Amino acid sequence: MIYIIVALKSEAQAFVDKYKLKKSRLSGFLVFSNATMKLIVSGVGVGFARDATQTFINHYDITDDDIYLNVGICGGDKNYEIGTLVEVGSVTYEGIKYTLKENKKQIHTLDKEMTQEGFELVDMEAYGFYDAVVHNPAIRNAYIFKVVSDHFEPKLITKEKTKALIFDKIDAINKIIKI
Repeated sequence: MIYIIVALKSEAQAFVDKYKLKKSRLSGFLVFSNATMKLIVSGVGVGFARDATQTFINHYDITDDDIYLNVGICGGDKNYEIGTLVEVGSVTYEGIKYTLKENKKQIHTLDKEMTQEGFELVDMEAYGFYDAVVHNPAIRNAYIFKVVSDHFEPKLITKEKTKALIFDKIDAINKIIKI
């Protein structure tokens, strides 16, 4: 099974449209699923991402073949073109760096929107996902993928743009995780 955690319904909509996922609810979260994929909409922020990820962990038996994905948009400095897919390997949160995979990009998870430069990549959920999956040794396949949506100008992001940015990178994500 592929378990996907996204913050926004517009991020989810890209997967819903591509895979014809059906809507339901699980422990108060909006969930979309089919026979091979379950996607949960966490809401924005570390705590929500952690809780949504933990909800999947608590409700479904984990197998060696399961894949856990955190997918979403992020802010990036001007070295990143809008629409760039980033596989995140480490997350810095509250000044501490946490590593999920070696030799991948680093992102800073912040508790509020970043509207000024100072970081290479920023999001608001990666650490919450990381914190949930790293504490469960049964999870062998966990990935964080972010798509650069803006250059620290979050007010420019629309639901339609978010959906399109994620939709355009689904096939590339599938190649990386080999599905």
